[in-house]
Amino acid sequence: MATEAPLQLTPLDALSEAAECLKIVAHPHRLRILQMLLQKDFTVSELAQACDLPSAMASEHLRLMQRCGFLTSEKSGRKVFYRVIEPHLKDLLKCVEGRFGVSETILSSE
Repeated sequence: MATEAPLQLTPLDALSEAAECLKIVAHPHRLRILQMLLQKDFTVSELAQACDLPSAMASEHLRLMQRCGFLTSEKSGRKVFYRVIEPHLKDLLKCVEGRFGVSETILSSE
């Protein structure tokens, strides 16, 4: 009788941290923001407009994702641009888009 290979499991403390970060991502506006930032850098006002949110609310979403280590920001003149720095988010968003679909949208720059 063949012996079974041992299960490969992630430590529970690491899974707890993962669950906290997944809670941050589990919001429709944050998913939209991540979709956008995975394609190019945006300012708070551009992200707020695309999500139909007040800038203060978009800033709060960005702050939460920065705190989790997903994003960084860089100042250019008077504007602050946000960028995804967590490489695994691309795969996560591909999974979401594969299951729930994606369509092309052109943002108006008013």
